[in-house]
Amino acid sequence: MTTFLLLHGFQNHRPPGHWHHWLAGRLAERGHEVRYPQLPEPDAPVLDDWLAALREHLEPPADGGFVVVAHSLSVLLWLHAATRTPDDLPVDRVLLVAPPSPAVTASIPEIAGFAEGLDLSVVRLKAPARLVYAAGDPYCPEGADVPYGIPLGLDSDLVPGGGHLTPDSGYGEWPSVLRWCEDPATRVGPR
Repeated sequence: MTTFLLLHGFQNHRPPGHWHHWLAGRLAERGHEVRYPQLPEPDAPVLDDWLAALREHLEPPADGGFVVVAHSLSVLLWLHAATRTPDDLPVDRVLLVAPPSPAVTASIPEIAGFAEGLDLSVVRLKAPARLVYAAGDPYCPEGADVPYGIPLGLDSDLVPGGGHLTPDSGYGEWPSVLRWCEDPATRVGPR
């Protein structure tokens, strides 16, 4: 059995139509432990509050693997956590999906604090990480490989025409993410 920690993004109240919600259900049906917390104040997040909530859910399982699946603003949360406490992130692998670009993040007052102080040159991801991003993402118009994938040396999957990889762009059910969760050698592609 593997434990999965699903971390949502800005203004996400874990709606049933989101691929995270769908993924949580499928993983639980397969006998995995799923942690899918509502992070504090998703409409006006505070980085330190989200970091504290993350620490609460990072207790490693007694046995089996531990995998994080972060979407959107939670990718920046994970990168801040890796910068501040890389040895305290007891996970086996991480999927980083559709992070907003630093410039876009800084331009949105409610989340600008997540862009401050994030120095990718000092980020050390102890666990293997895969970046999944889409062409046409309004929150990262340059493509997430530019600010994140290349500087961090991440394995990356580009999803054609996926927007921000949310229900608005057709991402409710997303079987290729489920396949990656069960087999990390699998590439993540369109629905």
